[in-house]
Amino acid sequence: TLILILEIIGTVAFAVSGALTGIRRGMDLFGVMILGVATAVGGGAIRDVLIGITPPAMLSSPSYTLLSAGVSVLMFIVCTSRFFQRMQRPFDLALFVSDSLGLGCFSVYGVSVAYSAKPDSGLFLAVFLGVITGVGGGVLRDMFAGNLPYIFTKHIYACASIAGALVCALMWDVTGSAAAMIVGMVLVVLIRCLAAHFEWGLPRAHFFREEQ
Repeated sequence: TLILILEIIGTVAFAVSGALTGIRRGMDLFGVMILGVATAVGGGAIRDVLIGITPPAMLSSPSYTLLSAGVSVLMFIVCTSRFFQRMQRPFDLALFVSDSLGLGCFSVYGVSVAYSAKPDSGLFLAVFLGVITGVGGGVLRDMFAGNLPYIFTKHIYACASIAGALVCALMWDVTGSAAAMIVGMVLVVLIRCLAAHFEWGLPRAHFFREEQ
């Protein structure tokens, strides 16, 4: 039941994130829907291919694909109204919250899939698949939208996913799967919120051209 709840929450949250990104980029309805679907199920598809689950769940059990498409269409209808277009700050907040929530849910869900599909998964594989599930859809979203992916620029994004997946994997056999997934998800969201509030970030590369 917990895994089902996390799947639904993560799918809806990432679909909202992808749809809002498409709307901000001025895409039409089809483009917004594609971005929502890619964000919601793209990370899971990458994960499934990596561990040999073919066809990926997004194709063999398309309920979540259809859910993300429906959410994207709904967001398009709501956000293209004149009233909503005047609300820039709530728009930014909705994008941040949905993206953080989706990242947290899917980072720990990926760990669950790793242990379910590959019972002998070591710590590295479990964490790796958790992170791929968490950030994969966002990378596809940003690439399709023509943006530099969040994982390279924004508020400890990938690092939050790594921390949550790692804690979840370490707690798995100690506290049980339910507690491990809840703690890991909360940790991801907490790190994202703290990083945004205090403007935390990793050192960034700066390239200086020699003046002619």
